[in-house]
Amino acid sequence: MGAEIAEQPSILASLLTTADAIAEVTEVVRARAPRFVLLAARGTSDHAALYAKYLIETRLGLPAGLASPSTMTLYGSRPDLRDVLFLGVSQSGASPDLVDSLTVAGECGATTVAVTNDPGSALASAAEFSVDVRAGAENAVAATKTYTAELLALYLLLGGSASDAAALPDAAAATLAREDAIPVAAARYRFAERLVTTGRGFGYPTAREAALKLMETSYLSAQAFSTADLLHGPLAMIDSGVPVIAVATPDAGGDAVTPVVSQLRTSGADVLVVGEGQELPVVRDGVPAALAPVLDILPLQRLARQIALDRGENPDRPRGLSKVTHTR
Repeated sequence: MGAEIAEQPSILASLLTTADAIAEVTEVVRARAPRFVLLAARGTSDHAALYAKYLIETRLGLPAGLASPSTMTLYGSRPDLRDVLFLGVSQSGASPDLVDSLTVAGECGATTVAVTNDPGSALASAAEFSVDVRAGAENAVAATKTYTAELLALYLLLGGSASDAAALPDAAAATLAREDAIPVAAARYRFAERLVTTGRGFGYPTAREAALKLMETSYLSAQAFSTADLLHGPLAMIDSGVPVIAVATPDAGGDAVTPVVSQLRTSGADVLVVGEGQELPVVRDGVPAALAPVLDILPLQRLARQIALDRGENPDRPRGLSKVTHTR
């Protein structure tokens, strides 16, 4: 896991060199003028799909939603998907429910695109178009490099330019170089039983992914909430024994997180913030705000790994988990 975390700057740089090929898919899709976008994914890729949902709605002005594959695979639904773009996002491209739902979507009239780390996968074969995230073989069960590669691939697919993202690899390397804060933060949570992660807007997918990494590597019961939803009830469970990790993005979403962090600290909660100049620092020099999630997850990946090691666990081989999960 540690080695794969460290690979990410070079993987992002390599993916940027394929921007023209991704742009060809973008142009075909744009010419078809979809009226709606559906995204199907599981696990870590589900958080990449959630990121794409924010991109689609804020940058393309299209409504977007996360599909429920079971409606097609278990309940036999055959919705009218004419003029719909259906994106399947999966590192392995092997989960049967994603393959089957994307196949059904195509049969129901959708334009289908697979975003995957395996261009020879069943998902890529089932899609009309596919985008290779080019992360290379990922051996640790916990996905790290494939996640950030998916984020960048989706950014490029959904209209982002390689020139705008040119500073991303160096910013990722600089963020990973700020590793002194990781052992200190990990020590705060070594004996924690519960933890809450939170973010707003583009910070919310990062909060979701951080919670998953903490659960699957160190077996910590972590719950992720949109900062808005946190105020609608879950706030009542937070006290000095339930720490909070907040993601502060450099945009309106981050602005919305700031007063909630202040409120939590005033109430005595243990709060750690991820962002520029924060306790878990992120370097974002020259990187658009829409790409902040690629950087914000990096220190949280390292934090999850360090907590697992501090607890005597093996983050590369979490108990009961395998690299590819087959669901229907």
